[in-house]
Amino acid sequence: MCGIAGLFDIAGHSEFDRSLLQTMNQTQFHRGPDEGGDYLEPGVALAHRRLSIIDLSSGQQPMHSADGRVCVVYNGEIYNFPELAAELRQCGYKFRTRCDTEVILYAWQEWGEACVKRFRGMFAFALYDKTRQCLFLARDRLGIKPLFFSVLDGRTLAFGSELKVLKAHPRLPRTLEAQAVEDYFALGYIPEPKTIYSGVFKLRPGHTLLVERGKPVPQQHEYWDLPFTPIAIASEQELGDELFARMREAVDIRMVAEVPLGAFLSGGVDSSAVVAAMAQLQDTPVNTCAIGFDVPQFNETDFARQVAERYQTNHLERIVASDDFDLLDTLAQLYDEPYADSSAIPTYRVCQLARERVTVALSGDGGDENFAGYRRYRWHMNEERLRSALPLGIRKPIFGALGRLYPKLDWAPRVFRAKTTFESLARNSVEAYLHSVSLTSQEQRGSMFSDALHRQLQGYRAVETFNHHARRSPTDDPLSLIQYLDMKTYLVGDILTKVDRASMAHSLEVRVPLLDHNFVEWISGLPVSYKLRGQEGKYILKKALEPHLSREVLYRPKMGFGVPLGKWFRGPLKQRLRESLLDGALAQTGLFNHSFLEQLVTDHQSGRREYSAPLWSLMMFQAAIAGDNFSVR
Repeated sequence: MCGIAGLFDIAGHSEFDRSLLQTMNQTQFHRGPDEGGDYLEPGVALAHRRLSIIDLSSGQQPMHSADGRVCVVYNGEIYNFPELAAELRQCGYKFRTRCDTEVILYAWQEWGEACVKRFRGMFAFALYDKTRQCLFLARDRLGIKPLFFSVLDGRTLAFGSELKVLKAHPRLPRTLEAQAVEDYFALGYIPEPKTIYSGVFKLRPGHTLLVERGKPVPQQHEYWDLPFTPIAIASEQELGDELFARMREAVDIRMVAEVPLGAFLSGGVDSSAVVAAMAQLQDTPVNTCAIGFDVPQFNETDFARQVAERYQTNHLERIVASDDFDLLDTLAQLYDEPYADSSAIPTYRVCQLARERVTVALSGDGGDENFAGYRRYRWHMNEERLRSALPLGIRKPIFGALGRLYPKLDWAPRVFRAKTTFESLARNSVEAYLHSVSLTSQEQRGSMFSDALHRQLQGYRAVETFNHHARRSPTDDPLSLIQYLDMKTYLVGDILTKVDRASMAHSLEVRVPLLDHNFVEWISGLPVSYKLRGQEGKYILKKALEPHLSREVLYRPKMGFGVPLGKWFRGPLKQRLRESLLDGALAQTGLFNHSFLEQLVTDHQSGRREYSAPLWSLMMFQAAIAGDNFSVR
């Protein structure tokens, strides 16, 4: 895996400073410690850091076409590049390397902007065409690889694989984006295309951006979306067999590497499925790794070990202390902007462990979104039955009043969610789903934010992000709709962001076969009853895996990575929490209601209420902006 960076003069042919370009590129050294390169000519500057995976002896970047007219910097893997190279050779192109980077150059020359539709893989690239005087940015369909950009002073487009690349430019605007603050405290991350800074953006998944010299910067162009095209089902047995065959093929094409390769093995369904497929595809033992916790209810290593023993993998396991909070500042630096998923801590550790043996690891990310595996999908569909039976005009006053009156049982949020259910039933489907997944409620954010921030928001609410995607959804099925919302927000903004930054911090490439776009498209067309049946999520996936994994692994309750935030904030992080939220930079931003923050801290630390989620989001916000020379409009 790699990191890219660059500058493009939209208006003319200004000379760029090579030392500035190298400074920007050096901020992402961790993404590509093997090699670095740059290319400058009047009006354009491109740079690259390389983590060598395929064609180790060549494939250096920036890479030029044979005629010298096109130059590319690229981060990712295009798994069907051999087939594309063969097709391009038939068109007369001659290849000098055995790597996928060169395929991008000639695919652009042959097919133009439509080239991205032919790529199967994960990618973010920037391509400069001297003849057309343009810069072409592209990002893969699901957003596995990141790409940030901004237009500086109205004429220079800057881009990079991480926000820190752009932050190294002295002219990057550092004004906090009010809407991003609202989004962050609702979701725990900042959804595409926003960043924490006004005027700085993420390229959306499945989008391109063609910037032509002398023309205004256009809107991002979408080249792919989830189709939800219904598929015919012969029988459940045949469907399960086809599912495993398709998954196995998606795994197979991701096992090409000239460096050590392995897999994460949590003991959950998705990672175990990937390992089972890998074991059937190679003669030597699969390298697997797992981390556990010294808190039994969060420790899944017994199940990971069971899968490792069944497939005789080369298994590496380590126990992580539950007080592993020393990573807090490290995480803030990794993500460059506020990010509040506390499972980033164990994710960082499992990537660190994997890098001891391998350079490439396959993961099971995407299974929950594809096959409706999250618990919240069951909750939402249970509530949806009542929403469909009663009009909103009746539900809103009745359940709204019950939600206000009913005390929330904070000590048992996963067992009994009556208050949350009442509040959800008083909303429409999209608003209810946002309410279910939010770290803080709309009412909490109303009290948390200062009057000044409310004025900047001008009535904006985080639900508008969900409404935007819901309006564009190709399906109106209630379950498919929330899966679609997760694909557009949570998957890319939280899960894939977490894995990319944690893995790249250790120069580890992570590949995600369950997010192969061909596989995802096919799954989207399955009847929803094969995804969620009754209270069983991932129904057809589990059925397909019964010959390959034990029932204990397949049908046990979902655990996931857990971090004991509540105990930390009442124990070892008690003082830091108070200092961070009440005495430090957070108080000086003018964005928050100090008395409300004090109430949150006091109520949590006294044991009266459980506020670990909003407190963690506040602490990570403070850690992300600490020392940053930002401004507030």
